[in-house]
Amino acid sequence: MTAKRLLLVEDDRALADLVAFHFDRAGYEVTRTGDGEEALILVDEVKPDVILLDWMIEGISGIEVCRRLRRRATTANVPIMMLTARGEEGDRIRGLETGADDYITKPFSPRELVARVGAVLRRVRPALAGEQLAYADVEMDVAAHRVRRGGDPIALGPTEFRLLKHLLEHPGRVFSRERLLDTVWAHDPDIDTRTVDVHVRRLRQALNSGDRPDIIRTVRSAGYSLDSEA
Repeated sequence: MTAKRLLLVEDDRALADLVAFHFDRAGYEVTRTGDGEEALILVDEVKPDVILLDWMIEGISGIEVCRRLRRRATTANVPIMMLTARGEEGDRIRGLETGADDYITKPFSPRELVARVGAVLRRVRPALAGEQLAYADVEMDVAAHRVRRGGDPIALGPTEFRLLKHLLEHPGRVFSRERLLDTVWAHDPDIDTRTVDVHVRRLRQALNSGDRPDIIRTVRSAGYSLDSEA
């Protein structure tokens, strides 16, 4: 499965280095910042699957960053774990009521933190940890290699299945043809970007049979994304 994207918002560089090391080793793509303002910008650029957010950071506080993210439609459901030295019950309750999915106090075990983040992902976004993927009216059973749209079975070839799986794992994210070559075709030297267009067209034909709305968006000069508002 494609690596899960983690946004780490922590201004203690030594701690951030340690946490990033353990998550990188666990297979996560880690993006780091110690600034609350920058974190709000990076969320839109990185589209993380999970956010580790320190309470006391530069600029906007972590608790305010959490509050703003929960107000945005695009980040309302992104799992957020608060990291803080504030261990009092009132602080924990405030963090959870603001929208954090979990809360861990410093000092902590990095291995436990990785496990706790994995548990949050399984609970909040099971598609990242399991074998069932879904977006809009499209459902995929990865283990059984079955796809349905609106409850109706969709027949896909192996390449179209891998392409759809990748898009389902990252709905709304735009992927260039070159990036899709790297992830879906493992950058086979015999494959060029025009092949991506061919398989996207085949995937569209399969998904859109019966005059269903097209949920694959073409972004001029950028690539493709899975978007129910395409």
